[in-house]
Amino acid sequence: MFGEYSFNDNQAESADGDPGPDPCPAPGNLPPEPASFVGREQELHLLDGLLRERRLVTLTGVGGVGKSRLALRAVAAAHQARPDGVWWVELSPLRDPSLLTATVAHTVGLADHSPRPPDEELCAWMADKELLLVLDTCEHLVADCRHLVGELLQSAPGLTILVTSREPLDMPTEEIVAVRPLPCEGPDSDALTLFRARALAATPQAAAVFADPARTALAAEVCRRLDGIPLALELAGARLRLWTLEHMAERIGARFEVLSDARAALPRRHQTMRTTIGWSHELCEPLERLLWARLSVFTGDFDIAAARAVCSGGPLPAARVERVLAGLAAKSVVLRIQERGSGARYRLLDTIREYGQDWLEELGEVEIVTDRHAHWYAALSQAAERGWMGPGQVDWYRRITAEHAQLRTALEHLITADPTAALEMAGALWFYWFACGHVHEGRGFLERALRRAPRTELAYNQAMWALGLTMILQGDMDEARRLGEECARDAAHLADPERELRAAYLHAASVLMPGDPVRALQLAGPQARAAHGGRPSGVGWLLCKLVTSYALSALGRFEQATDEAQSLREACAELGERWMRAYADYILAMNALGLGDYGEAARHVRAMLSGKRLLGDRLGIALGLDLLAAAVAGLGDGELAARLLGTGHAWWRTVGRPQMGSPSLTAVRDQGERQARAAIGDAAYEAAFLGGAAAPTG
Repeated sequence: MFGEYSFNDNQAESADGDPGPDPCPAPGNLPPEPASFVGREQELHLLDGLLRERRLVTLTGVGGVGKSRLALRAVAAAHQARPDGVWWVELSPLRDPSLLTATVAHTVGLADHSPRPPDEELCAWMADKELLLVLDTCEHLVADCRHLVGELLQSAPGLTILVTSREPLDMPTEEIVAVRPLPCEGPDSDALTLFRARALAATPQAAAVFADPARTALAAEVCRRLDGIPLALELAGARLRLWTLEHMAERIGARFEVLSDARAALPRRHQTMRTTIGWSHELCEPLERLLWARLSVFTGDFDIAAARAVCSGGPLPAARVERVLAGLAAKSVVLRIQERGSGARYRLLDTIREYGQDWLEELGEVEIVTDRHAHWYAALSQAAERGWMGPGQVDWYRRITAEHAQLRTALEHLITADPTAALEMAGALWFYWFACGHVHEGRGFLERALRRAPRTELAYNQAMWALGLTMILQGDMDEARRLGEECARDAAHLADPERELRAAYLHAASVLMPGDPVRALQLAGPQARAAHGGRPSGVGWLLCKLVTSYALSALGRFEQATDEAQSLREACAELGERWMRAYADYILAMNALGLGDYGEAARHVRAMLSGKRLLGDRLGIALGLDLLAAAVAGLGDGELAARLLGTGHAWWRTVGRPQMGSPSLTAVRDQGERQARAAIGDAAYEAAFLGGAAAPTG
């Protein structure tokens, strides 16, 4: 029975035969480890003990010294595993401190839909967790990280936090580990080992250098001049692709003599790192230097299409960007990331980006390139909205998720520089806020854009509607209803049927969730849709069909609800759409449950869960698990029903509000529990429930 109905069955397929991904990966999200990790045995031994004994450890050191690599190697050790996972939060792309909590929450799998402050919700969620959290690159958010870390450690006794930062958080419980450069002394020093590895990766001809003791000694001298700083060693090692070791030693010596005096106020290691980057910059071709400067507007990683759009212009035509970018990658200025199932992506390390930003200011191009970046991602958001209801929906979900850091950066800039464009962009991303678990963030951006932008008709109406969707998920039904009514008035003035239908859905959902299906039918049912007109394949029409089928099911009119949901499912299947089709499967399962056909209900809800896993819809997964539990309880498998309810409880905790406070959703969950307890007894139910609640949700 378990294999037939369990959400954890990796071989489960949707009604269309599409296998879903493994729903129970090992908890955690560690990035791939760089191939060039060398040495650090003493530091790793120290960290191994500290991460077992202390709750807050901070790795400090100059930029480029290897803090992040050391942290990754330390937490990736098998004995550092935690029951609730090891989670890596990359903070270098984050510029808005108000999004810190949302970033951490989303990383650990909390897609909070509650109206509570995000800090409170994250602390409550972590209270009983045993996990290791890495906050990587905190120096630009020290005060905010200090506040959040203090709250989390106080709320979650099983939590351990590892921080990497150029400066400590300055907290009483903080254990600070200063990460020093690699040792440079001796013919087998770690610094020389890393330099050799990077040189050999750049060119096989470098092997001749290290076969000669005299030249090896010269290489060791280069490593000493670079103070053993890993990033400096890698940048220099990559130069052996074009230069002889002797030429490099001569040039780097002259370069250091010139720049060290100019930067005498800086500590030595800062001088070394800055000087090395400056030396690498001078050795780049003019177009490479130009591209380096322009790439500094990117936060996080980016693809080649974005690089062409944002960085071309003047002496750098779009057709040459990829070739110049390849040159920067060969020099270790840009990192090339090849992820399975996607094309190549690129990124600049923070110290490299900072140097590029300085040069972008020198060129006087900060404003124009930043605007270009923002409008490129605004256009991408518009394209994603157009493609959301089609066969590329899953691909768009993955792409927009990959571009999350860039979208944030673009919105932050546009809210100040071009509020109307920000309003259009935030409204176009309604599906990301509403369907992909970014409710708090979406509401924040939409409210800020609505406050600043002039009241342009279409963009303002779309943004208000999108804001209303986030309010629905947070349970703010009165405000959602008010916005639905306002959107409806504006849409009627615009004589835009699609806007009228979207407003009707928002209004109907705001009265349905608190328990008024009759009013919801009046607002979005067949007669109301016919009165508005509009395209039967449009978002508004389909959403109205969804809320209609749910209202009919809540009223016990199961045959009518089934007809409406089946029609919706067929329309979505024809479009190639997955998100709404999965909810149509959910309604079909609800109707089958209401008619007592538990096997049919289980079949539909398994199809629904397959679709929701593909799109990372945590709310949909939580809903589906409650419904699947009711179905299998009806089939007599009380133990499995209890386990599913336990797993559903764990997923609801990642959403923030169990059953969204809806009476009808609570009734479905309670039905499954009553039947399961009746079948196996209270003691067996509790044991199975706890077993299910321990299932990973990452």
